Amino acid sequence: MRNDIQPFERSFSSKEVAEEAGIATPTVRKYGQILERNGYEFLKEGDRRIFVQSDIEALISLRDTDKPLDDTAKDLAYQQKERLKGSNETEIAIADTYDHLPQDPNHLKEILAYLANELAATREMNVQVINDMTELKTTVSRLKQDHHDLSSNISNSAQKTQAKIERLSEQEKIHYETMLEQEKQKSEYLQRELQDLREEMKKEWLSQNDFNKRLEKAIQKPKDKWEWIFSIFRK
Repeated sequence: MRNDIQPFERSFSSKEVAEEAGIATPTVRKYGQILERNGYEFLKEGDRRIFVQSDIEALISLRDTDKPLDDTAKDLAYQQKERLKGSNETEIAIADTYDHLPQDPNHLKEILAYLANELAATREMNVQVINDMTELKTTVSRLKQDHHDLSSNISNSAQKTQAKIERLSEQEKIHYETMLEQEKQKSEYLQRELQDLREEMKKEWLSQNDFNKRLEKAIQKPKDKWEWIFSIFRK
């Protein structure tokens, strides 16, 4: 358990640590995991790491090292353990300092004023954190709603498009069947017209043939008469 943190020492969020150390927020998380894996201890609130100035310095050491990250992390963890040992030894020495509070009222007022300011700053920070969390929840809720609306719009658009495709396909099918029926009717009409024309030509041919026979007979009779007259003269 860490005991090297001062009562009013400032804590930093991951975003603030990233800005202080000049690295990305995901890199802060990565470096924190490497340090913990090699024995380094962080102050935690649940699963969330709470960073102090010494932790930022450890992250900067990882950022600037030329050695493998795990080797540097082991060195930093060892240094922290040595520092924590020193803190344990000094705790015994300062345990009785509360029995020697300043008797000077002015000095005591300064201490109380300092504590009041730190408490006010802490409260202000807590209010800011609460506001940030509220704003974050609002943003997440709005994003969820936007995602829901987008999904609904995409679904409705897909349904409309599918319905339009089906309607166009049905219209195309009806148009094709109509054209096919019209072509069929035209074909049947042409076949009937062709059949009627054949019948008409057949009738015309029969009529012409009958006329030719009758004409031949009519011509044949005078020819026989003239042949008889010519035969008399030849005799």
